[in-house]
Amino acid sequence: MSKMVKVGIVGLGRIGKNHARNLARRVRGAELLAGASPVAEERSWAQQELGVSRLYANMEALLADPDVDAVWLATPTSLHAEQIVSALEAGKHVFCEKPLALTPDECERVLQAAEKHSRQTVMIGFMRRYDPTYVEAKRLLDSGELGRLFRLHCASLDAIDTNGFFVQFAPTSGGLFLDCSIHDIDVALWMTNGAKPVSVSATGIRAMYPGLAACNDVDTATATVLFENDILATFHASRTSHHGDETSLQLVGTDSSLSLGVGGTPTSEVNVQKGNGNHCGMVVDFFARFEQAFVLEAQAFIDAIQRGDTLRERLLEAREATRIGVAMREALEQQKIITLDH
Repeated sequence: MSKMVKVGIVGLGRIGKNHARNLARRVRGAELLAGASPVAEERSWAQQELGVSRLYANMEALLADPDVDAVWLATPTSLHAEQIVSALEAGKHVFCEKPLALTPDECERVLQAAEKHSRQTVMIGFMRRYDPTYVEAKRLLDSGELGRLFRLHCASLDAIDTNGFFVQFAPTSGGLFLDCSIHDIDVALWMTNGAKPVSVSATGIRAMYPGLAACNDVDTATATVLFENDILATFHASRTSHHGDETSLQLVGTDSSLSLGVGGTPTSEVNVQKGNGNHCGMVVDFFARFEQAFVLEAQAFIDAIQRGDTLRERLLEAREATRIGVAMREALEQQKIITLDH
């Protein structure tokens, strides 16, 4: 029987609470041993709801706990690179929410630390790879059902924010694309088997949140990426969805096309269009939509630790996703086509 992996989570806000519940109750081989948050109410929540007894006011104290095997980072993007490196240097395995970092240089710093600590597992939280609908789309694509893929479209739409959180959060988010489209970029890399990006263009507007001008961000934008092998991909991101959150994917091949999540339906559907017909396959109802994916993602991390898999290839893909996301932001800010080196 594999040794239990004792996990310490850093960050117990909205996303952190979701991960903490899963680690405490739903992930085989994991024990949620410790938690860290500068917010006393969040530490109290972890103790009362999940029974976590080792609670710290900062990450440094958690890293000093010799019984913690792995650190789970649910912290602001601006802290990711520094915290991953610190956790590796403390001898811990690391899971970190997306994206890997805000800049390519920060990504390189993490990769160098991972190579130095070559036996430790590092995983970035791209949970859509574990969602049943996306897995089914990938299976159909790989089976040849669509023919040769030449068109891909992703959309990540956030419900309208009535509390002003987006504007407050934006300065440390890396911008709309790096924050909202990073999952879609990872999906594109996955669906295309790591195809190299050739060029990036983008355009965007501030339709509903003029306060975003202070950090040169937008609330609605679309980027176009030309990948090698003549695959054209578009990425639409918005914080202005009147129908609530929507996460969708469309793939078009020479023989057929498929779509999932279009229209923000409460249940996820994979639709294949072929022969002038529409064939709909139901796969089971943002946290509710990806509830199963979050659990499977956490399980994959624990399983990787137990079998000694460092997940280095996935870390390289996370670096590429950040590189493309940064190129999207630059294309938007500079209003020009960005050419990417291979």
